[in-house]
Amino acid sequence: MTDKAKQDRVLIFDTTLRDGEQSPGATMTHAEKLEIAELLDEMGVDIIEAGFPIASEGDFKAVKEIAQRSNNSVICGLARASLQDIERSWEAVKHSRKPRIHTFIGTSPLHRAIPNLTMDQMAERIHETVTHARNLCDDVQWSPMDATRTEHDFLCRVIEIAIKAGATTINIPDTVGYTAPRESADLIRMLIEKVPGADEIIFATHCHNDLGMATANSLAAVEAGARQIECTINGLGERAGNTALEEVVMALKVRNDIMPYQTGIDTTKIMNLSRRVATVSGFPVQFNKAIVGKNAFLHESGIHQDGVLKNVETFEIMKPEDIGLFAKNIAMGKHSGRAALRSKMNELGFDLAANQLNDVFVRFKALADRKKEVYDDDLIALVQDQGLQDEADTLQIKRLRVVCGTEGPQEAELTMSVDGVDHTIDATGDGPVDAAFNAVKMIFPHKAKLQLYQVHAVTEGTDAQATVSVRVEEDGRIATGQSADTDTVVASARAYVNALNRLIVRREKTGPGEDRKEINYKDVH
Repeated sequence: MTDKAKQDRVLIFDTTLRDGEQSPGATMTHAEKLEIAELLDEMGVDIIEAGFPIASEGDFKAVKEIAQRSNNSVICGLARASLQDIERSWEAVKHSRKPRIHTFIGTSPLHRAIPNLTMDQMAERIHETVTHARNLCDDVQWSPMDATRTEHDFLCRVIEIAIKAGATTINIPDTVGYTAPRESADLIRMLIEKVPGADEIIFATHCHNDLGMATANSLAAVEAGARQIECTINGLGERAGNTALEEVVMALKVRNDIMPYQTGIDTTKIMNLSRRVATVSGFPVQFNKAIVGKNAFLHESGIHQDGVLKNVETFEIMKPEDIGLFAKNIAMGKHSGRAALRSKMNELGFDLAANQLNDVFVRFKALADRKKEVYDDDLIALVQDQGLQDEADTLQIKRLRVVCGTEGPQEAELTMSVDGVDHTIDATGDGPVDAAFNAVKMIFPHKAKLQLYQVHAVTEGTDAQATVSVRVEEDGRIATGQSADTDTVVASARAYVNALNRLIVRREKTGPGEDRKEINYKDVH
């Protein structure tokens, strides 16, 4: 076994709050961004890319507050190859204990054609902007966007320029998930060998998962000499997503015999972060997702079950508790008290304040009266649902009654408060959920379009809670809501209202148009 004290350190750069949040529908609230950043900081992430400060006033404020609150992580703001972008990024991160500016420009032929820059013009801009960033901040990261489709000679040239201008980290993005593991390794190896000054900086790898190879490409880059991996929780990100943090971290931990590198990640915090990101983003984790999927440590085949019962290592290469997933799943019931609930919530990774515990306890007792047994996943759903309920109170469901069956139309009678004033209405629809949504729209008229409606059972049994995710869009703004209840229609209506509440908040903060400014090459000066 390799001596871990002598192993190279691989830095973990998390971009859940920037690249991950760019997934359509994954936009997070200000409070959620602060919470996720705090959890990432506690888990030991080396660098947190907190956002794109020039994209919107909301992004700027979030990055700035994350920078001010961070205790351990480097806080990084993204900027295009623009003096204005770079200065805005610096304003956001400068109060961090460890600030970083990350600036980029697309260097492949396809990307050079968009701003219509020649190679020489692009080289000049890279020198100017990286120099400006370094004059502001000692820690500067530079990225040639679409590096894996950039001519190698030109890539070497611009990386040398960036290093001479003061970049301390050079990130090599596979922006469209085009490369393969061997190519990923060969590219890093070539750059280290050919670029003057490469031995004085850190090479990073940023891989997208369009062909399902992001994790493999990132690990191949590390074996070739990269010492920073850019990734997101649950692999969240544009299109098919980014390299998943939990996958690369656990791969390096489990296969340390052939990949002798260390990270500073406390892996026992992975599961809680995964669940929280899934909730606030509205992107549930697929059941067979590596490491954090619901089925990752379940065995149904008789042969597998027999093997695991005799020796767990027969079919499990890591322990559930290594990622913060405790095998002890003791059901709690209506006779369980506050002390038992607090202990259970702490075990599940939730440190609840006294008022939060009281709120959850009331909801737990109500659930225990309806369910025979309340499992860990039920409690997690309760806590997460409570957080969403507390987020905004413009709209609140007070009472919902539906009539459904084989003969339609189905009916819904809804009492909902709008800014504290109760309204009651009857509505019909093609099914109870449609009727409930129609009732909400009649009380609170809006133009939001339903983009996603998704239901899944939290646990087994006909009395299981249903967790419902709803995504709505209005004038370019996208908002996601979630709720859980043993009554699927009630959960659906609450999720719909949660999404509308979030949309109201965004509408008030941004006014007409989109949440973010339009980001394009023509704005780059």
